[in-house]
Amino acid sequence: MPDLLTTDEAATYLRLSERKLYELVASGAVPCTKVTGKWLFPKAALDRWLAAGLIAPARMHAPAPPIVGGSHDPLLDWALRESGCGLASLPEGSEAGLQRLARGEVMAAAIHLHRLQDPSNDGDDAEANPQAVAGASGLHDAVVIAFARREQGLVVGAGNPLGLADIAGVAARRARLALRPQGAGAQLLLLALLARVGLALDQLNVVKPACPTGPDIAQAVRSGRADCGIATRAVAQAAGLGFVPLVWERFDLALRQRDYFLAGPQALFRFVRTVAFRERAAELGGYDVSAAGEVRWVN
Repeated sequence: MPDLLTTDEAATYLRLSERKLYELVASGAVPCTKVTGKWLFPKAALDRWLAAGLIAPARMHAPAPPIVGGSHDPLLDWALRESGCGLASLPEGSEAGLQRLARGEVMAAAIHLHRLQDPSNDGDDAEANPQAVAGASGLHDAVVIAFARREQGLVVGAGNPLGLADIAGVAARRARLALRPQGAGAQLLLLALLARVGLALDQLNVVKPACPTGPDIAQAVRSGRADCGIATRAVAQAAGLGFVPLVWERFDLALRQRDYFLAGPQALFRFVRTVAFRERAAELGGYDVSAAGEVRWVN
């Protein structure tokens, strides 16, 4: 059987009438794409759609609220508005987003998680997000979709007045470091970076209370309340502040397989493949969106 099925082939494969299949297409319930005026159905996507229904029939579950929880990101905020997907944003941190997803309180969770891995490994932790979702209670039917790779580092004052270059330098200079809440991806990254250089959090000169989002980190630095904090290049650039690059990381969206095919998420995933999305990512700075919309992992 071919990888892309025609309407007739898909109806036969699903054991539906063509009329019923067209009803599912019209409601956005079944994965498909239109090419030169004809509907085509990716067989692999149909298999995932069927599996999601077998694991958790839609009639047994109330629809999740159309909300993307988890981590904050400027490009994601913009894409949610511009795509017309109808999804709202509830930024509380990666781990909080996964917990809400498991409880059915959000439709998707934006995550960028980090593990205390081998200190010699200074590349991005490509498996951290899928492993976290795989290990989360109640998310046996989840899928992880790539949104972007993005550059994380130290947001510092314009011109980097303390001459900071890395986390070890933050500790050595007793620079005032603004924190993110426990469970936030940036805070997990900080702990991983400290482990790589053999430092502990209590060896840093931290500023409290914790900042809820990256833009709050930027505001703490801009106001003079902190000397630095971990956030993305896009956050630093938007605030007119300096930026010390540390790592590239995976920023993904996790959601249940049955919700992946709903109209809202599909509108967002179509949008992240557009030229407008790529241009906005380049304008904000610090993003690699070459894999945006790709399925990274299926439970």
